[in-house]
Amino acid sequence: MNALCKVCRCRELLVSMGTCTVFHEWLVNSTLFFFSRYSLEDEPTNLDEMPLMMSEEGFENDESDYHTLPRARVNQRRRGLCWFLIGGWKILCGSCCDCLTRTCRRRKELKARTVWLGHPEKCEEKYPNNGFKNQKYNFFTFVPGVLYQQFKFFLNLYFLVVACSQFLPALKIGYLYTYWAPLGFVLAVTMVREAVDEVRRYQRDKEMNSQLYSKLTVRGKVQVTSSDIQVGDLIIVEKTDLNMTNYFLGSCFIRTDQLDGETDWKLKVAVVCTQRLPALGDLFSINAYVYAQKPQLDIHSFEGNFTREDSDPQIHESLNIENTLWASTVVASGTVIGVVIYTGKETRSVLNTSSPKNKVGLLDLELNRLTKALFLAQVVLAVVMVALQGFVGPWFRNLFRFIVLFSYIIPISLRVNLDMGKSAYGWMIMKDENIPGTVVRTSTIPEELGRLVYLLTDKTGTLTQNEMIFKRLHLGTVSYGTDTMDEIQSHILQSYHQISHQPTSGKPKPTTAPKAAAPKVRKSVSSRIHEAVKAIALCHNVTPVYESRGVNGETESAAAEADQDFSDDNRTYQASSPDEVALVQWTESVGLTLVNRDLTSLQLKTPAGQILTYYILQIFPFTSESKRMGIIIREETSGEITFYMKGADVAMASIVQYNDWLEEECGNMAREGLRTLVVAKKSLSEEQYTDFENRYNQAKLSIHDRAMKVSAVVESLERELELLCLTGVEDQLQADVRPTLELLRNAGIKIWMLTGDKLETATCIAKSSHLVSRSQDIHVFRPVSNRGEAHLELNAFRRKHDCALVISGDSLEVCLRYYEHEFVELACQCPAVVCCRCSPTQKAQIVHLLKQHTDNRTCAIGDGGNDVSMIQAADCGIGIEGKEGKQASLAADFSITQFKHIGRLLMVHGRNSYKRSAALGQFVMHRGMIISTMQAVFSSIFYFASVPLYQGFLMVGYSTIYTMFPVFSLVLDQDVKPEMALLYPEFIKTLSVAPPGGILMYGALLLFESEFVHVVAISFTALILTELLMVALNIRTWHWLMVLAEFLSLGCYVASLAFLNEYFDLAFITTPAFLWKVTAMTVISCLPLYIIKYLKRKFSPPSYSKLSS
Repeated sequence: MNALCKVCRCRELLVSMGTCTVFHEWLVNSTLFFFSRYSLEDEPTNLDEMPLMMSEEGFENDESDYHTLPRARVNQRRRGLCWFLIGGWKILCGSCCDCLTRTCRRRKELKARTVWLGHPEKCEEKYPNNGFKNQKYNFFTFVPGVLYQQFKFFLNLYFLVVACSQFLPALKIGYLYTYWAPLGFVLAVTMVREAVDEVRRYQRDKEMNSQLYSKLTVRGKVQVTSSDIQVGDLIIVEKTDLNMTNYFLGSCFIRTDQLDGETDWKLKVAVVCTQRLPALGDLFSINAYVYAQKPQLDIHSFEGNFTREDSDPQIHESLNIENTLWASTVVASGTVIGVVIYTGKETRSVLNTSSPKNKVGLLDLELNRLTKALFLAQVVLAVVMVALQGFVGPWFRNLFRFIVLFSYIIPISLRVNLDMGKSAYGWMIMKDENIPGTVVRTSTIPEELGRLVYLLTDKTGTLTQNEMIFKRLHLGTVSYGTDTMDEIQSHILQSYHQISHQPTSGKPKPTTAPKAAAPKVRKSVSSRIHEAVKAIALCHNVTPVYESRGVNGETESAAAEADQDFSDDNRTYQASSPDEVALVQWTESVGLTLVNRDLTSLQLKTPAGQILTYYILQIFPFTSESKRMGIIIREETSGEITFYMKGADVAMASIVQYNDWLEEECGNMAREGLRTLVVAKKSLSEEQYTDFENRYNQAKLSIHDRAMKVSAVVESLERELELLCLTGVEDQLQADVRPTLELLRNAGIKIWMLTGDKLETATCIAKSSHLVSRSQDIHVFRPVSNRGEAHLELNAFRRKHDCALVISGDSLEVCLRYYEHEFVELACQCPAVVCCRCSPTQKAQIVHLLKQHTDNRTCAIGDGGNDVSMIQAADCGIGIEGKEGKQASLAADFSITQFKHIGRLLMVHGRNSYKRSAALGQFVMHRGMIISTMQAVFSSIFYFASVPLYQGFLMVGYSTIYTMFPVFSLVLDQDVKPEMALLYPEFIKTLSVAPPGGILMYGALLLFESEFVHVVAISFTALILTELLMVALNIRTWHWLMVLAEFLSLGCYVASLAFLNEYFDLAFITTPAFLWKVTAMTVISCLPLYIIKYLKRKFSPPSYSKLSS
């Protein structure tokens, strides 16, 4: 393939001279999004008055029926003092800040615009700058912004208050660096990390804004940077090889995978008026302008007009999406000369960009809640100490001193250790050779992979390969499958052999209106096959593309002539839908080959090698609303005009002639897992087409309600179409989908499939992929349109037990409007749920409902742009790099290349990440609990004095170099091998350790005898040894780095004894008495825990130990 051109990063153009004039849109950085919600105001009051005709058995002995459950519709929390203290203050402050921000930064109203070609100075309004800015902070807001992000967490805010309290002499416990050094280290690491990210964002923005483009001026071409482009400029976007433009005069190919996730090439066309200009400079000699609609979110539509005033009469042309080139698209073929219409934050790509929320893992939330609980315990302990003193003297001062003394219950190193651990988990995931190509894009939530309850998956491209294979052709009375395609080939060969021997006059005959009274003649099977195959070969948006075979020095015309042989060897097909490519490839296999296509015609090659030319009069592209596409063509030899249309059965059933087989056969094919398309045609007379063309062109020039008027005109043709055939295309399953889904089910994960496909196809894929076992009952939720029908159907569903649910998007919408809570409660009891005909908004809404009603962790996985909203809404989003592009992959927290990799990602890495983080957080808190327990015992023995046991460097060293390495080495621990975790996904995660701080303190007080000055040396040394032994006792699989960490920490402590004269008596610590006392204390504190651990493993071993033995 020819090399791709520049990515159109920052403009929206309108294709113009030479090959194109495209509306082009340049960069931005604004954020808008919308989300569909249901509200009580949307409900018609007359529905509340509708009598529900229920059978008595539906309500028998059932106290929780739907007519007694209005809570589903209004679920408001009472707001009082408790709500305010728990978190309401944060919500109120956030609302006030949002209101203030909206007031200070009111968004300018977007308006339609008139843009003069090549004259930016004529613009009536000032449009946004085209500079690209992704930075979160500037020079003045960096420090305040980072500090706010840190201290909005209770943990860091707590330590800030404790550190600040040390400036007060009455509350001062020890040295200032004891409290400020750890806090300063945490803030320094965070600021450095944010600064590095900010510098990288600045460099990317600078590189983007400095990208050079060719600007067309009166004096010729000049180079301008991306940030200097203005509305009205004429911009030239080129590519290195122009061979592919030989076929498409006045057109170009673009790729939109960075915009909408679709990897197939799309054809863009130019304004006809500018194509007649002899030279580029003539664009400045004409007086022309473009009237464009105001900036919109919709990337699939555009309305505008092109007007040239200096001609007589004035030239008016309607503009649509085919004339536009949005930002973030790639010019793959051709040269684009376009006028800039939108810039900066008014471009489509930026208007559709929403900043995803910062996802916080459940473990982080639990630790934050635990931190608050520990703080309350700390306050209670301090109050007990003051109470045992008898509240004598300045007791409130002693209360605060005790709170500071026990502040190590909440370790400041907890967040640092966990963040470093998460980075290590992400590195391990990306380095796993069993899941190559996996990328961790959000490093803060790897533990979420091990705590998932619901997995919501797309179907096409995720469970299936998105590789379409033609499987079935049905003509109503006869059906052809893969084993009978040779019969179709022989019929096609026979029919075109007969046509080639019929004499032709050489002049096209004008078509006349078909006679209404003409009797219908039953066509032969051969003629019906011929018409069906020809319709499939003509009704599409597929373009054949040929590899350039020109050598160096060969001219473009010579290369073009060399490619005119339409060789099958170097031909590929490009289209926006893989279904269409599969259909055209099938027609090629049976003898009718698409060999060439441009803006006005397409050519087919018959089995005998004859080239048939058809002129394209009109094309009606496929849309998600219409679910069909059409084309009007004129045959070159006969002059016959035919309107072909194909689409989904739900859209085509009402516009084709009456038949008694279409609905039944569509259901049969869907049950086989085939994607169906209905193909039909209608012959038009010259008068009929002329009348339609006039009305169609007039509708396209409308500024107001253009889409509705155009649709109405097209619908006037869509009546009584002749049904030709029904096609069935198979989308093959991804590799190892069945064992992967079974693995996830055994792990207790409930799987929901959300797809936009039809109900029958979705149900078939659910069965073939073993999402639903063949022996399992399936409850198909009947279509409902109002509250009464939903009420009846929900009651019928309640009586079913242990069955999978299949529901359509329309029925889901009705149920969620009236019975949201009840529906979610029932659906969550199902082993599997299939939602078909779902829109992207509905997919995201289902994720929100599960999070809101179940409080369980959700994961969404998809591969297309329509899955992005679902992926971003879930607690954990996984994107697959598939045929639909990288949009889902780039928006996800984790990116994989195949669906089967999700098994290892969850069962191995997710489980290990969760267990390791739990152990890591536990031991970090364990360190603080030991110190605080020893401090409490020390103060209790010494008359409840608020005097610190350890001061200065001892406290800093205990949290860092003395114990940090062994504790952090727990990120390498694993209880079972990955193969065992995949074989038995039912492992339960349990961890428990008891702090031995009291034993250490009492032992030190008993063993130092009369040497009170040696209590610190004995207890602190035993404390370090105990912590190292506790880590060693809990390690299940040793790694050489773990051994190194243990000896490194011990070596650091022994070496530092020589420099800690202020805390230790060097003469005493070298005596045998010190050694045996420390050894005895360490053994006494660790031996009971080891015995308990041994007995527990002996009589109640964990599941992994049973399997490993």
